[in-house]
Amino acid sequence: MGFDENLFAGRRVIVTGAGRGIGAAVARAFLGCGATVVAHAGRSDAFVDRDLTPGLSADALARLTVLSADLAEPGSGERLAAAVLESGAVVDVLVNNAGTMGGRIPAADTPSAYDTVLDLNIRSTVALTAALLPALRAAEGASIVNTVSISARTGGSAGSSLYSGAKAFVSTWSRALARELAPDGIRVNAVSPGTIATDFHQRYSSAEKLKATAEAIPLKRLGTPEDCAPAYLFLAANGLSGYITGQVIEVNGGQFMG
Repeated sequence: MGFDENLFAGRRVIVTGAGRGIGAAVARAFLGCGATVVAHAGRSDAFVDRDLTPGLSADALARLTVLSADLAEPGSGERLAAAVLESGAVVDVLVNNAGTMGGRIPAADTPSAYDTVLDLNIRSTVALTAALLPALRAAEGASIVNTVSISARTGGSAGSSLYSGAKAFVSTWSRALARELAPDGIRVNAVSPGTIATDFHQRYSSAEKLKATAEAIPLKRLGTPEDCAPAYLFLAANGLSGYITGQVIEVNGGQFMG
């Protein structure tokens, strides 16, 4: 990956949605750079042994704590924050990555899914961040990196209006938070993945649709979680991006340029 293995030595990093996919790749990347990582695995740790821990050294495993929580439940953000703070009062990096679409939801049916989609993608993110602000302020040069989506800019495909709108909220909220927290020395940025080959797209898109999408991407392939992880490291590292805040990095192979 090209990052110094000691880039985050002595730094404590929280990654939500880290049980699989992009979140697992991000947590592994931070571990590979010396961080102590608290990985929220999702509702359960069912995928941890598949995506998060394979091949990790004994040293990396010793620096890894795995927590589970259903962030679609009201109050879950605050409860997860309490669990994080049980093992330390300082947070150097917070990666808000947990989120999903919940299915292709036709516009006429969105009211029935409104609370579930927004509780997971918005409410828990805002609540967790707010609850961890004292721990972030206690760090020296803390940073927050939020996962948004290409659909926050493009609107996404049919049936993704709630998810796309929620990610657009997080994108704008990230910029507002960056302005508000700058006097505290806390930088806030976001990573916006395009179509990445993860369980997410396997659940919500057909093989034919994914093949057509890959052909339409200038780089002629879908992204991988490992394609995304370096952007999080870059935005979290003060030595690399210390004068960058309020920005969204698009990681999509040229699928969207703007």
